[in-house]
Amino acid sequence: MNVSLDAGRLAGGRLYQRVAEQLAAIISEGEYSPGSRLPAERKLAERFEVSRPTIREAIIALELAGFVEVRGGSGVYICDGESDKLASTNLDVGPFDILEARILFEGEAAELAAKKITEQELAEVREALEDMVTENEGEPICEKADERFHMLIARATKNDAIVSVCSHLWALRNSSPVSARILEKVRQAGSKPRIEEHHAILEALEARDGAGARAAMREHLTRVIQQLLDATEAEAVEEARRAVMHNRERFNLIG
Repeated sequence: MNVSLDAGRLAGGRLYQRVAEQLAAIISEGEYSPGSRLPAERKLAERFEVSRPTIREAIIALELAGFVEVRGGSGVYICDGESDKLASTNLDVGPFDILEARILFEGEAAELAAKKITEQELAEVREALEDMVTENEGEPICEKADERFHMLIARATKNDAIVSVCSHLWALRNSSPVSARILEKVRQAGSKPRIEEHHAILEALEARDGAGARAAMREHLTRVIQQLLDATEAEAVEEARRAVMHNRERFNLIG
């Protein structure tokens, strides 16, 4: 059974959700029996004609619905699941789509903020960064300071539309069960908000360097994508390296 997900068919739904539904149907039809291993990520991406980050999001959705079990370093194995469970799962915008949008909007927001930010606002951004250092030392890791850091920069643009968009993207990130599961995997892998990357953003803002602030923000969020790719890799270590190199091309397309 070959599956081609063209633009017309995808217009009514989110890409990873459509892939998850197709995979759930295939599993329910018995193509893969309980206890068997799903094909490699690369093979699934080729079969469904989508990127490997989309496959990962779909697999996380299936994991939440009880269709599959992800075993780190081994693969993805079929469990006993039913399609109505997937239909009732509150699937939302996937984390890779959210991060692509954040690269676009928060990068431009940082550039504009560098031109308009006040000394008082800079002090608040510094304080958020200091709080982020403290939060990174705690267990479990809280990311309130991380969100505050980014939203302070959005507000420094003095543009309510930009603030609204950035706030909405953070709300999507925080409410999506698929995003929450992937972030949980990131934390389990020991990854934390990267202080040095946030510090580079702050330094560019302090220098009123718009281009530098934009570049630093985009570099930071691109590295977050890298973290997600690493943490959600369900295949062997060598396959993980190949997957990262393959998928990096997708996120370098944004000029």
